[in-house]
Amino acid sequence: MTVLVVTNDFPPRQGGIETFVRSLCDELPDVVVYTSHEQGDTAYDATLPFPVIRDRTSMLLPTARTTKRAVELMRTYDADRVLFGAAAPLGLMGSALRKAGARRIVAMTHGHETWWAGVPGARQALRRIGDAADTLTTVSSWCEEQIKPALSPAAAARVRRLTPGVDTHRFAPDCGGEQVRKGLRLEGVPVVVCVSRLIRRKGQDTLIRAWPRVQESAPGATLLLVGGGPDRDYLEELAASTGVSESVVFTGPVPWPDIPPYIDAADVFAMPCRTRRFGLEPEALGIVTLEASATGKPVIVGDSGGAADTVRHGGTGYLVDPYNPVPTAVRITELLTEPARARAMGEAGREWVRRDWSWARSGDGLRNLLEV
Repeated sequence: MTVLVVTNDFPPRQGGIETFVRSLCDELPDVVVYTSHEQGDTAYDATLPFPVIRDRTSMLLPTARTTKRAVELMRTYDADRVLFGAAAPLGLMGSALRKAGARRIVAMTHGHETWWAGVPGARQALRRIGDAADTLTTVSSWCEEQIKPALSPAAAARVRRLTPGVDTHRFAPDCGGEQVRKGLRLEGVPVVVCVSRLIRRKGQDTLIRAWPRVQESAPGATLLLVGGGPDRDYLEELAASTGVSESVVFTGPVPWPDIPPYIDAADVFAMPCRTRRFGLEPEALGIVTLEASATGKPVIVGDSGGAADTVRHGGTGYLVDPYNPVPTAVRITELLTEPARARAMGEAGREWVRRDWSWARSGDGLRNLLEV
């Protein structure tokens, strides 16, 4: 029962979906991956315990050539199960792969399929994808609510939740934060960490605008922004104009394997993510928030899309209005100045993630859907 994984979202490309798809491959007993070309992929693929076939292009599209290649791989590897790493648009190949012998087809949806569900033309394409698959999966309750109305009644009835997991061995208390603090000269000061690409949707600008209020109650507090992205110049200018440049530290891009110690360096993890572009650009889930909880940190997350699924408000952290820096500052200050409460939330978050967000649980769910 070999599973052919067809996806554009695969390492060495970095991102939440890439991590999700790659980790699920480890949960399948026999897998082959068909994916796009990426710089550095030859060296990366050589480390994997399963075959990876790279297309000559940097983006797979559901063209006749790509479909033909996927069918050839099904036959070469005797694959009768298909997993689309992201349903749109590659799931449009589902009918052809079914005719070629696919017995079970699972198509994963993430954030971008929610706007497909609301746009004419794309909505009809998503309906076709749902009809061709045995199951469409969603990463959050919010995504499910957005996607189901675009599907046929039969396909909507087959929608199932499939969430990413968290490696609670890698993301754990005392996994290297002290060394990160020492290297950045942040020893002995309150630290709030945000790990994400530097883009407007992630809300780093809200944190910077909140920072003067935070420092009034927590003098010396430092905001550590981990990651690279197109908004770095904008955020540096904002920090300067707000008068907090000296207390905002930019690390630049950090490889995903090196991320846990940066989260562990935090007293509080904060990512006030928000929905943009008239609802077409939401936060589908936000796995990094759960990774922070697994590391034993209290979390503050913006109320966008499915992000609410990653925090138990008042239990593991807080959900805040991502467009208003005042409540964000209030919650950060509360956690920095009440360490017992922050510690209790972090401990509750780690226990919750260990219980309900394991990769073993996600793997069981996927294997059942694929009937492997």
